[in-house]
Amino acid sequence: MRGETVFKKTYNLALEYIISQGVKTDVPSENVLAGQLGTSRTTVRKILSELKSKRFIKATASNWTISRLPKPRDFFPESETVATSIQVEKKFLEWMMRSDRKAGDIVNGLELARQFGVSTGAVREYLNRFGRFGLIERKPNSSWIIRGFTQEFALELFEVRELFEMRSALAFETLPETSHVWPALKALEREHRDLLRNIPTRFRDFPSLDERFHRLVNSTSKNRFFMDFYDIISLIFHYHYLWSKVDEKQRNKAAVGEHLDYIGALLSRDPFRIEQACKIHLSSARKTLLASIRTSPALNLAGRL
Repeated sequence: MRGETVFKKTYNLALEYIISQGVKTDVPSENVLAGQLGTSRTTVRKILSELKSKRFIKATASNWTISRLPKPRDFFPESETVATSIQVEKKFLEWMMRSDRKAGDIVNGLELARQFGVSTGAVREYLNRFGRFGLIERKPNSSWIIRGFTQEFALELFEVRELFEMRSALAFETLPETSHVWPALKALEREHRDLLRNIPTRFRDFPSLDERFHRLVNSTSKNRFFMDFYDIISLIFHYHYLWSKVDEKQRNKAAVGEHLDYIGALLSRDPFRIEQACKIHLSSARKTLLASIRTSPALNLAGRL
């Protein structure tokens, strides 16, 4: 099952690569393509075979050439390309924030498993990871209780985020041209521009895009401890745009603009530009977070942590 997930995810990356290159462009060698997609040559061969059968590429005298561009329907759906643990994380965060859950509310693990379409074990494993932070406390009968956190706790966590993200952002300068990060970053840039053009009606789509962008940035660190810590980062920072509805449209529009500046800096590989763009965006995120804590009862349960 995991092998299928990896294949489908990498296949989608290959389609993104085809879009970025255009028709009549030669496909690079298996070694180069494996580096760009972040996968093995064995998986690349399977992907090339699938691309050939779907007529995205055609054989030439010495190589493969892109013959047509994919459409949205050609991509595997996200539910088939994301590991179960990440699916649970995303569904839980969206459920908790969109349903306006507050400190003291009860979370029923069995009910969530049915709602998310996953096993109770997957939900239990995910929720247990928050125990050491004190944000969720386990109760008998497969239930948990949501705890709040103080401004002091949020600021301490933000300090950790700044350290990790700045290090990850600056690592972009050293990434090879063959890294799969570059086509993924350019795809995110296109999504940001599309969202900005449609911000009046789609501003609530930003939190999901925000989460995917920062996950990509932080993935370059390859630090196992940081990636394990990422769940709590997602909960507090990537979804804090949903906690406060005050000026939500304008805040999200401004954040999209900052992301585009940030992406431009990463693509430039200029360490000074990267550092400045990262600092500006994190400064704005800190202000928004603190404002949301002051106005949201879901986050304000002083003395619990």
